[in-house]
Amino acid sequence: MSVSDLPALNATLNSISTLLLAAGFVFIKSERKTAHRNCMVGAFVVSCIFLVCYVLHKILVQGVHTPFGGEGFWRAFYYGMLISHIILAIAIVPLILVTMTHAIKGRFERHRAWARWTFPLWFYVSVTGVLIYFMLYEWFPKAA
Repeated sequence: MSVSDLPALNATLNSISTLLLAAGFVFIKSERKTAHRNCMVGAFVVSCIFLVCYVLHKILVQGVHTPFGGEGFWRAFYYGMLISHIILAIAIVPLILVTMTHAIKGRFERHRAWARWTFPLWFYVSVTGVLIYFMLYEWFPKAA
């Protein structure tokens, strides 16, 4: 594996996290609490692995950003999504930790109240992470 493989690995990890989050949501709506817990813990673990790989990639490329190759509408769309993704990716970390802490301590009413905010934001960050990868590396790569 090389440094150039890390963005695809990160997108794969984000995809797995997205699927686990979606499954966890479906499970809790059908009152399958153990399956819900397992999916959410899995999404948390996968997201932690993603974060380590993402930081490693930034260190290895010395913070150099990959330029976006799209133009017009797609450029505005990409940067709007990227800015919201970055802001929410920073904000979601403490939200996830608080939400999970309530669940671990058995404070399920508080857990539900926090999860009403945490889940959609975490899901958005996860999905947009995958979209950012595809827009940056697959659909609109900057010509060399």
